[in-house]
Amino acid sequence: MRAAFASGTDADNPLAALTVGERPEPVHPADDWVTVEVRASSLNHHDLWSLRGVGLPADRLPMILGCDAAGIDPDGNEVVVYPVIADPGDPRGISILSERFPGTFAERVAVPRSNLLALPAGMSLTDAACLPTAWLTAWRMLRTVGRADEADAVLVQGAGGGVATAAVALAVAMGKRVYATSRDAAKRERVAELGATAVEPGARLPERVDVVVETVGAATFDHSLKSAAPMARIVVSGATAGHEPKVNLRRVFAMRLEILGTSMGTPEELRDLLAFCAERKIQPVVDSVVPFSRIDEAFAHLHTGQAFGKIVIDHQA
Repeated sequence: MRAAFASGTDADNPLAALTVGERPEPVHPADDWVTVEVRASSLNHHDLWSLRGVGLPADRLPMILGCDAAGIDPDGNEVVVYPVIADPGDPRGISILSERFPGTFAERVAVPRSNLLALPAGMSLTDAACLPTAWLTAWRMLRTVGRADEADAVLVQGAGGGVATAAVALAVAMGKRVYATSRDAAKRERVAELGATAVEPGARLPERVDVVVETVGAATFDHSLKSAAPMARIVVSGATAGHEPKVNLRRVFAMRLEILGTSMGTPEELRDLLAFCAERKIQPVVDSVVPFSRIDEAFAHLHTGQAFGKIVIDHQA
């Protein structure tokens, strides 16, 4: 079957490790696994990290990439694929599709049947394919870990990427006052169109916030601390610009701040996210929809850092 996979790894030039070609049909490691016909998928920075060799050692190559997918189950139902697999062989007890089990950038993908969620009425497969990784992470950061229900104001660092842009859209839909940073003036304009107050990185906010969505890391972490209200939650799910920030511990204890780490979410949280988006008629922020025949171009675009929102792959084109 046609697939996009890591045929090797290259820390300096990850695109050089990407191959598009034929791979064997999916296998079922256990009786409860089923095969899904993939109709749409979406890219994440996780895919580029895999091509760099992060979390993907040589003994697992070649590996079909991709975490997110929506498609058709064996009974003909439209479904969304939850990408986290129980995995006793991983120290975390879990792994994400494309780490130990083949991913979603293929005509078909095998997953446990319990990892399939029904596509909500009125939601397109293209939109659904954006949700299981970046949007689910943003949802958990806000709703579960950040306790956004108790918040009035939210700061999202580095808006433009998949998780951060999702956090902006979701926090606005939750009725919060949302501030979002970006170094790119064009991205700040697009963030403002989503309903947030867009500011340059490090800019003083008109108020302190109750929740900070932090995916950037060292480059923005001091600003996150300074922008946090007493007893605020700074929720971290990434470190694209440095993973060893200097932390002013006096501010942490004096302001009684919570610094919380998280990633992904549970199947129940994905089900809640799907219902929330369907009920509020929220459409994921999509940078572009690219036919599978040009998936290498989609990877190259993600690698530039210029994408705003999700890059979706149409597997029927």
